[in-house]
Amino acid sequence: MNHNEPTLHSIGDVAQRTGLSVSAIRYYSDEGLVTPTELTDGGHRLYDIDAIARLEFIRTLRDLETDLTHVRRVLTGATSLRDILAEHLETVEKRTDKLLTKRAVLRALVRAESTAERAQLLQKLVTMPDADRERLIDDFWSDVSAGLPSAALTRLDGVRPLLTADPTPAQLDAWVTLAELLGDEQFRHATREYLHDTYTHGAGEEMSAPGVQEHIESTGADLTQKLGAAHAAGLSADDAHVLELATQFVEQTAQAVGASVNDELRMRLADRYRTISTLALETVNDTGYRATEGLYLELVAIINDEQNDDTALSDAARGSSAEGHGLDLRAFGPWLADAISATLPRLTPKSSQTAQ
Repeated sequence: MNHNEPTLHSIGDVAQRTGLSVSAIRYYSDEGLVTPTELTDGGHRLYDIDAIARLEFIRTLRDLETDLTHVRRVLTGATSLRDILAEHLETVEKRTDKLLTKRAVLRALVRAESTAERAQLLQKLVTMPDADRERLIDDFWSDVSAGLPSAALTRLDGVRPLLTADPTPAQLDAWVTLAELLGDEQFRHATREYLHDTYTHGAGEEMSAPGVQEHIESTGADLTQKLGAAHAAGLSADDAHVLELATQFVEQTAQAVGASVNDELRMRLADRYRTISTLALETVNDTGYRATEGLYLELVAIINDEQNDDTALSDAARGSSAEGHGLDLRAFGPWLADAISATLPRLTPKSSQTAQ
């Protein structure tokens, strides 16, 4: 016996080794993917270990649902295995996303016992392309925001729902509710009226001015953070460092609103911050706000799995956020008001005249 001769295996043995059916092995042979190593005098196919390894490789690719055209390209070296697998991975990931979406839809429908109409809307929302979802939001804001100050529009329009690939039932419910509201003419009308009443005159118009918004998002935010740190550190309102910060706060606010730094401005700011927690609660609990802009923001926060800013503001206004090391507006507001008041010029008593 020549030990250098390769061991040959019958097609039945190869089928057991590879897990392929005999007919599949014959098919791959007929297709020229794996030719038999030898044929017996009776025409039976025999395969060596290399041919078996090739068949096992084909089975792996086929288990991954790689079509025969790609299998052939890999075997002939026309393309790399890595490229084929990368392409197939992308296909599998897309299929997985669709399955996850279907699972989320089914979970939401089973839990909510939705109507057929709501089920159709839910399916439509989660399967539509991101660009179509964006158009829903674009159309809504275009309709309700005409005539608003640009700064207000930029801030509101920037808050957008982003549905994940595997949303929870709560996120799907919020999406359906939001989509229904976006298409509801009564909601659009109420939102349009509220936004225009709020942002086109009075304090809302002042807050929407580009200079104020820039101040809030940049220098004002940094200064407020420093003031918050000073308050948390236990510094008194008349501490020299706090007075310096309060002076900067007044000056920057004056610049943002286009006002002069004077006693009237200082007193106005002090009065506002003395009652800031009450004002914050009145804002987030306003009936018109909660039925329109606030409802939109609440639903978007659920969809995006983020904390609702209104909840954070309410906690701060009630002082409950202090337990989580957040800003306590009930304490911070009056403290800042005292610091601003302390920047008012002190009157020096006139010297009494000497009696003649």
